[in-house]
Amino acid sequence: MENNYESLKLKNQLCFPIYAVSNKIIRTYKPLLKELDLTYTQYITMMVLWEKNQVNEKTLGDCLLLKSNTLAPLLKKLEAKGYIKKEKNIEDGRHLVISITQKGEELRKKAVDIPNQMIKELKLSPDKAKMLYQILYELLEENYEN
Repeated sequence: MENNYESLKLKNQLCFPIYAVSNKIIRTYKPLLKELDLTYTQYITMMVLWEKNQVNEKTLGDCLLLKSNTLAPLLKKLEAKGYIKKEKNIEDGRHLVISITQKGEELRKKAVDIPNQMIKELKLSPDKAKMLYQILYELLEENYEN
């Protein structure tokens, strides 16, 4: 009878190590991002803006896999910090365009070494890191486009 419940053991779940590693990674980011006065979600938002400079709110939400109700307060906080500006789309006033500010660009210079610090903290070989990256994006593939 005990073998019937083997699949319910935590150690046999794929979801648990993914969840635990995700939490570990975000905790590892925390002190690095504290110096920038950013949360992890604010940081990944800024990463999209550092790459694109300007993006509409829907595209930003799609890039981050975040819904509007999560994105709106996040953007409000980043705007209050002076890192971004929100403007109505000239062609369609119902949509917002998010742009990086000069202060947001300056933050980029302070953040440039964070990825390297994270690689050191995670202690993964480049080959294993690449393999993990590929597997995780495979899992996201149906919901995410680069």
